[in-house]
Amino acid sequence: MPNIKSAKKRLKQSLVHRLRNRSTKQAIHTERKKVLAAVEAGDTEKAETVFRSVAKKVDKAAAKHVIHRNAAARVKSRLSEKIKKSKGK
Repeated sequence: MPNIKSAKKRLKQSLVHRLRNRSTKQAIHTERKKVLAAVEAGDTEKAETVFRSVAKKVDKAAAKHVIHRNAAARVKSRLSEKIKKSKGK
């Protein structure tokens, strides 16, 4: 445990940030699974709708440095590729 006052404050802040980042990442993960489920079911319209919300959440997370911007781009790219492939079938 920290003894210095500023270290105690940083510990509190890091715990709050960790929980916030964790919930953001979990929300992205859940939305991603919804897109993949819609693609598997063949419902491309629903997949596209959910994809827009995933893209928005991923971009916000990247802007706040919760995830790396390249990771955000990779998630969006992979999901859009799966949606395009399901449209072609």
